[in-house]
Amino acid sequence: MRLRRSGIIIKPDSSRVFFRPFEFTNRERVLKIIARVMTLSEPEAERRAQEVLRDFADRHQRLRAFFLRRFEQIRGQLITDQHLSESRKLLFGAYFTQEYSLEAAALFNPSMVPHPDQSDLPEGSIRFVLSLRATGEGHISSIVLRSGEVDRDGRITVKTPTRLVNAGEVVPNPSYDKKLFERKLFELGLLNDFAQKILSLLEDTFTFDQLRILVEREQRRTRATLRDQPEIASGILSLAQANYEVHFDPAQRLSERVIFPTSPAEQRGIEDARFVAFREEDGSTTYYATYTAYDGQVVLPQVLETRDFVHFKISTLNGPEVQNKGMALFPRKINGRYAMLSRQDNENIFLMYSDLLHFWYTRQILLRPTYPWEFVQVGNCGSPIETEAGWLVLTHGVGPMRKYSIGAVLLDRDDPSRVLGRLAKPLLSPTESEREGYVPNVVYSCGAMTHAGHLILPYAMSDQCSGFATVPLVELLEALLKSGPGTE
Repeated sequence: MRLRRSGIIIKPDSSRVFFRPFEFTNRERVLKIIARVMTLSEPEAERRAQEVLRDFADRHQRLRAFFLRRFEQIRGQLITDQHLSESRKLLFGAYFTQEYSLEAAALFNPSMVPHPDQSDLPEGSIRFVLSLRATGEGHISSIVLRSGEVDRDGRITVKTPTRLVNAGEVVPNPSYDKKLFERKLFELGLLNDFAQKILSLLEDTFTFDQLRILVEREQRRTRATLRDQPEIASGILSLAQANYEVHFDPAQRLSERVIFPTSPAEQRGIEDARFVAFREEDGSTTYYATYTAYDGQVVLPQVLETRDFVHFKISTLNGPEVQNKGMALFPRKINGRYAMLSRQDNENIFLMYSDLLHFWYTRQILLRPTYPWEFVQVGNCGSPIETEAGWLVLTHGVGPMRKYSIGAVLLDRDDPSRVLGRLAKPLLSPTESEREGYVPNVVYSCGAMTHAGHLILPYAMSDQCSGFATVPLVELLEALLKSGPGTE
């Protein structure tokens, strides 16, 4: 089988920075900084504000507006209502803002899907969206985007990104459905008397502010009687905050948009997004991505959705089988139900079905570690790809010395629990030049696509950078069908 590496290497670029709040947990430090800024004379405050803008404005979009928003966020810490000049407000905002280099450590675990805009392309070419896991200071991971094209001969080009980056506008869900919210609280073990009282006071649909006000009011009323009230109250608000939206300016280039951790569940990272172009029953396309939210201790699978890569909706996944990492959604319903690959036990690949996208209750074993190169564990490398021969599933296997390789499996189109073929040897293993990085001896992908008779496989090299490989699809499918389902 002919596998060809493209020679393209997408490396992390530490110059791609964006601004984010500079937070202090110690209120005394906040007050001291405020006091020091207030000691400056008006000419000095204006001079210092202009100096900051000269140093940083050309590195960012809308920096002045962000400084003013940051001032409004800390205004409540001021001890008087004294009128402040715009220069002093800008300076306050600057002291409570920081730059963050989101790709400083690594740019890896790519996933690719067809771009929603396929206009103005050469005949036989396709435009794609590539997502990558960017990791920066503190090992915090986020989702960054690239675009590129594959031509009629399977040749790949990737657009060079600008150095500008923007995290977009984060907003809570416009409204929450009470019945769905109650079901999620139950799944999380948060539906006690305190939570039920809150729900009884809410309308059938409600906003985050309405929820927050009720929670705070009931906390004050029941503080002395409910021992677990603070934990439940925090859990209720965290659940709501984990369901939010991110909006970008459509005029911004795709590469200038970053989905950065926002909710408490994501505060240490958004990891390994597996994008899929999902065909809805009405024929339209929704782009979903299952990903891992990490708060520093707990791993939580979540899902985002978008139609245009401008507006994104982030939601929790729920149910007893929403566990661990590596959930990957099939690109359409199968026999009227959503289908998902998963790996709840750190070793095996499971198959799940559900009537509801956000709730998963059952699983069945699909693939176990079988060959020496995967004896430690197997998992998926993205959503299944539909072909005439069946569902093509790229897998990852972990072998001796924790070496990661990529394999392939073929599943029946109508009954994906039937394994039609499974490669006994890896499709892709790290070469000598790909072995060194943040995590040595690893090749890994979060999603491939097919075009012009080729499998187009983006993959990470040792959790450091990313590249592409291509395989003639006919050759791969023939090899899978000849291999059979493998031995257990």
